[in-house]
Amino acid sequence: MSGIALLAACLTLTSCDDTPNAFELTDGVPTIKFVRTTDPAAADSLITGAFLDKTICLVGENLTSIREMYFNDQKAILNTSFITDNTLVVDVPGNIPAEVTNKIYMTTKDGNHVEYPFQVKVPSPSVTSLSNEYAHAGDLVTITGNYFIDDPNVPLTITMPGDIKVPNENIKSLSQSQISFIVPEGSEEGRIYVSTLYGEGRSNFCYLDSRGMLFDFDGKTGLDFAGNCWHGHAAQSDEWSISGNYVQLGNPETTLDETGGWNDNAFALEYWPGSWDLGTNSFPAEGQGMLLNDLVNFSDFENMCLKFEMCVPSANAWSAGAMQIIFASYSAIQITAANNTFFHESPDLLPRALYRPWQNTGSYDTADQWVTVTVPFSAFSFTFDGGPSSGSLTPDDFASLTIFVVGGGLNGTECQPVIKIDNIRAVPVK
Repeated sequence: MSGIALLAACLTLTSCDDTPNAFELTDGVPTIKFVRTTDPAAADSLITGAFLDKTICLVGENLTSIREMYFNDQKAILNTSFITDNTLVVDVPGNIPAEVTNKIYMTTKDGNHVEYPFQVKVPSPSVTSLSNEYAHAGDLVTITGNYFIDDPNVPLTITMPGDIKVPNENIKSLSQSQISFIVPEGSEEGRIYVSTLYGEGRSNFCYLDSRGMLFDFDGKTGLDFAGNCWHGHAAQSDEWSISGNYVQLGNPETTLDETGGWNDNAFALEYWPGSWDLGTNSFPAEGQGMLLNDLVNFSDFENMCLKFEMCVPSANAWSAGAMQIIFASYSAIQITAANNTFFHESPDLLPRALYRPWQNTGSYDTADQWVTVTVPFSAFSFTFDGGPSSGSLTPDDFASLTIFVVGGGLNGTECQPVIKIDNIRAVPVK
């Protein structure tokens, strides 16, 4: 036998004998002595209950005899890699039990049943996002989060900012993770609260959020995409408006090929600070031409995100090209020497976000409605072609903004997309 063949045979034999401790269900019944957390700092702390989705460790004897496990009426997923004779690590199921008995039920290899007292705790509601943060009174919106429970004895309630209670008849559908409801009259700017028998949760976002506003196109910041750029896009107001003026990328007569080919006249928004006067590298303290990071504090950008409202009409769906979102410092984009080198020829230096909502479905529209788009600054990590960027953002990089639907490294299908945008803002994630 050759040396290579002999080595292969040895590796094969080794791999067969390499798992002498492979998991096997054992006979008999388990004994649970106690339950503890998996946090090393609290390993000696015994617990009698835990919240949904929390990882716990059962300690006892003959735990390898357990074939199935339920917390109340919810089945747990057992990973045999984390089961030994004396310990069993498992996640408390994330679904809220329909029947609460405060017990763990174990079924053994032999079909025996063992119970152990253990309380499953349900957290207060988590309110993470709203389908449209600028929805009008009378609009149907959806809150996404978790632990939304409508108990007959303690009904779920929604309170809009301004202490406006959402009437029960306004709630159109409800699940553990989503609530759809009609926005009531009188709602103001601020947080939304959801209350259940398990407590009250405050939204991570603000309804009608005006914090960190960069471009509202209605005069609040005085900034727009009509000047300080190569391709001016004037704001417009019509029957599509959600809050006054908005800007639009694309039109029904302009085709975007399957690669998201370069068409900056139709699909690029640019705001480059500074003066167009030749030889002048200055910028005003406020208004058009100012540095964006003089308008909004980006010192904690790692815990911030970019938000805007968007409408993609169903008649002009989007199915190619990535919305490339780039912030860049004034030193990278000097308006008196404006060019696209920063964007296209040196993409490694400026990490950008690639927003491509059509990727999983092949085509995307918002059913003629406005929706809120959220892009965490932690997602600004790509190159022009969709690869990982070697650059990283700093607070100085938030002086300018370019939004361009182009490329991205993933082919789609030819389309004539229309993308309406309003209320571009940089806000805390929570």
